[in-house]
Amino acid sequence: MARKPNGASSIYKGSDGSWHGRVTVGVQDDGKPDRRHVRGKTEAVVTKKVRQLERERDNGTVRKPGQRWTVKTWLTHWVENIAAPSVRENTIAGYRVAVYRHLVPGIGAHRLDRLEPEHLERFYVRMQEKGSAAATAHQAHRTIRTALNEAVRRGHLSRNPATLAKPPRLNDDEIEPYTVEEVRRLLAATRGRRNSARWAVALALGLRQGEALGLKWADVDLDAGALVVRRGRQRPRWRHGCTEPCGRKFGGHCPDRQPTRAETAETKSRAGRRTIGLPDELVELLRRHRREQEEERATAAQLWTDGGWLFATPTGEPVNPRTDYDEWKRLLNLAGLRDGRLHDARHTAATVLLILGVAERAVMGIMGWSNSAMATRYQHLTGQVRRDIAKRVGGLLWDGPTERDDQGDAPGRTEANGTGQNAN
Repeated sequence: MARKPNGASSIYKGSDGSWHGRVTVGVQDDGKPDRRHVRGKTEAVVTKKVRQLERERDNGTVRKPGQRWTVKTWLTHWVENIAAPSVRENTIAGYRVAVYRHLVPGIGAHRLDRLEPEHLERFYVRMQEKGSAAATAHQAHRTIRTALNEAVRRGHLSRNPATLAKPPRLNDDEIEPYTVEEVRRLLAATRGRRNSARWAVALALGLRQGEALGLKWADVDLDAGALVVRRGRQRPRWRHGCTEPCGRKFGGHCPDRQPTRAETAETKSRAGRRTIGLPDELVELLRRHRREQEEERATAAQLWTDGGWLFATPTGEPVNPRTDYDEWKRLLNLAGLRDGRLHDARHTAATVLLILGVAERAVMGIMGWSNSAMATRYQHLTGQVRRDIAKRVGGLLWDGPTERDDQGDAPGRTEANGTGQNAN
């Protein structure tokens, strides 16, 4: 029997009674051949494993050598050492919740290379059976899909089972933006209240909460009638700053609390950094707002903290997003409007642009969208838009009176031969 060439796969029965197979799949870091070993009870089983390894070698999808990852060890490594240094603070906070609260306890014991789509699908079902919302299970799905994509890219996996798994179905609840009349009532309710121009900015320009609260006077040119969105206000987080325990459970309640995150962060994308034109009425509101803020500065005297914020507290500090949210709810109540999310103001502004017939490219620039698909999520067919479309269709199809002629036929009706006579 001829000797097999070096590097060829081999299948043999060992002295232990089991069948063994060895396949050379590449070269290790030290220059030695990377020869993988498989075993099984029968020759057929080992032959199947050997052929699978050979296909993975030929396709370039063979797993890297070394210690086998579990789902737990990979997710922990990914979230702390790969994702954390490269994503925004809010993003990594969401990843950590999904990893440590849901994914690791639920599927962490699986070997990474043996994780199947069915494991994930059953896990999502268990999450919802235990009380988690479908959106929470969907967030866990997106997190593990991202983590396993990185494992595939680095050669720890040959394929990503999360791309094959079916995520939970999300109910796409239709958001009903506020009507133009409701917006007017809401703006009327802001008169005489602090930072009333903040809500005009939200409803007229569609700025996100963080973008509006992150504005500074340096970003606004009232003479040119424009403002630049550069940053977003972040939710504050605190740690205890006391040398001796103050007895407060949360760092935010500590008398000597210390911030653990910056007040603002740069916009998430290049599209988010944008210049927006201001309506004349909004320019006048902002001029009045600046005069009112100067009066507050004089009243606060040495207590004023000059951060240059467009919308500030009575002592010049940036507005807390939670305080801003509570004010939104109070305004809805004052205006006698239905309850709604603060983010609904952004949907309302986008829908107003639809009503005005603003070109999609211009809408993307105003709203800070990086792709046009966002328009379908934020612009809604309100009753006003539907009536306008119906009128246009009616004007096109029924242009002029539809009186019937003496014979009872509709005007303009002709027979096939063009003479008005029936063709025999």
